Amino acid sequence: MAVSLLWTGLVLLGMLQAQAQTRLQIPPPDLSRVPLQANFLPREFGGTWYVVGLAGNAFTKAEQKQSKMYTTTYKLQEDNSYRVTSTLVRGSQCDKFERTFVPNSQPGQFTLDNILSYGLQDYIVRVMRTNYDEFAMVYFKKTKDNNDYFKMTLYGRSEQLRPELKKNFINLVKSLGLTDNNIIFPARVGECIHVKD
Repeated sequence: MAVSLLWTGLVLLGMLQAQAQTRLQIPPPDLSRVPLQANFLPREFGGTWYVVGLAGNAFTKAEQKQSKMYTTTYKLQEDNSYRVTSTLVRGSQCDKFERTFVPNSQPGQFTLDNILSYGLQDYIVRVMRTNYDEFAMVYFKKTKDNNDYFKMTLYGRSEQLRPELKKNFINLVKSLGLTDNNIIFPARVGECIHVKD
């Protein structure tokens, strides 16, 4: 009996490891393929954005039911970095976390300040497309323990976006190697994220 339980446990562990590996088998696109917003306007990009859509090599459609909408606020600093605060619901708690995005080699591209304290080897943020007052599509790539994780976020200045913007997001995501299974549209929430500082 004990041997049977041990084998069952080992099989389940192997399945979980295989599932994790399958998620990461989609490599991040070469950065030259990721669009960059022309003539990026830092001040106009600042402010609060709702996370309306997510896609990435660590997401699966099965997670859609647990995914809740959250907000991310970009506050422009004097040195043109952003103080970035995300507000989300975790369990029954309202949680906030902050980080700083520092300008990189091109306008609209950033890296995470103090990257080593997060246990990361690399972190890139790239504003792909935005009209500043309605939507933005942002690319994130991080390297941790020699694994590359990437995601794309569809931001909205409100909780709902026109259907064609969601369709454009899906098309862009697929053009960069992801599938329908890697795309999530988080559920709207009635608390926490609407509180203003």
